[in-house]
Amino acid sequence: MPPPAAKRVCGLKMPAVLRIGTHNGTFHCDEVLACFLLRQLPEYKDAEIVRTRDPALLSECDVVVDVGGEFDPKRHRYDHHQRSFSETFHSLRPEKRWVTKLSSAGLVYLHFGQRVLAQRLEREEGDPEVQVLYDKVYENFVEEIDAIDNGISQWDEEPRYTVTSNLSSRVGHLNPRWNDKDQDTQAGFHKAMEMVGEEFLDRLDFYHRSWLPARSLVEEAIRTRDEVDVGGEVVVFTQGGCPWKEHLFNLEQELGIETTVKFVLYPDQSGQWRVQCVPAGPHTFQNRLSLPEAWRGVRDDTLSTLSGIPGCVFVHASGFIGGNRTREGALAMARHTLKGAAKSSANGN
Repeated sequence: MPPPAAKRVCGLKMPAVLRIGTHNGTFHCDEVLACFLLRQLPEYKDAEIVRTRDPALLSECDVVVDVGGEFDPKRHRYDHHQRSFSETFHSLRPEKRWVTKLSSAGLVYLHFGQRVLAQRLEREEGDPEVQVLYDKVYENFVEEIDAIDNGISQWDEEPRYTVTSNLSSRVGHLNPRWNDKDQDTQAGFHKAMEMVGEEFLDRLDFYHRSWLPARSLVEEAIRTRDEVDVGGEVVVFTQGGCPWKEHLFNLEQELGIETTVKFVLYPDQSGQWRVQCVPAGPHTFQNRLSLPEAWRGVRDDTLSTLSGIPGCVFVHASGFIGGNRTREGALAMARHTLKGAAKSSANGN
């Protein structure tokens, strides 16, 4: 889309202020986020937000979101309400897996999100970290807004309880109440944009400074797992407290690992070591391989005598985690379990 015509002020050629168009009246989280995202880009940093449904006024805007009945990226028109619209992230970018119908938030994020993240993180758009965060922020922030705005439920049946404190709900509460004398939505819209923007940037900062370093730690542990145990089924984290499960599942798939990891080892806050079973999936309490039944609920010297491994501290009653005073002891607990499972399998049990 060509840039707007320049204006002349006192003989000087001044660039025209760009305009972001969206609808007036009751506002929603999707167009609020869409406007905020656009304003993170240099060309729209000082853009005027025009809230109207007047086609003539919208036609003068440089970009239009959530109104107008058009989806045309070449002309920067990003509405999703028209009958013909059914686009998802996957339909527009087949390499992405998300199939939730897009709202104006998702449309703007899909087309501008990488630039926004690169701008905020001071990286190139093609930087691998930008690519990872682009996916993570959509899946864990923007997709929810898309689904809620399009009326897509999380469940096929009735939910057991109602959630009214999500971001979309909180934006909705900033609209005037039905019986308020003043029904002007302008102040509420800008307050909502400030709130949504603050939460977006806070989430991005968390993923960038906490979630992404955890991924790097897990990836390094996976790549060096053969140095820990020749079978490659045990990984060691040098630092405890790292949120590892999501990263482990994703990286196993991305790296094409055939022999999956069964145990992770890491130090706890007291300087002792934990051996934790890897669950069978991200949303289950079942383990790929649990610590031996005979060890469960047993502690200290009794456990050390039973297992034949010095320094044992405990094994949880469910068998999903155990402790040892040393790294070597925790590794021995994992190896003993793997050896027993292999022997049982060989015997056909």
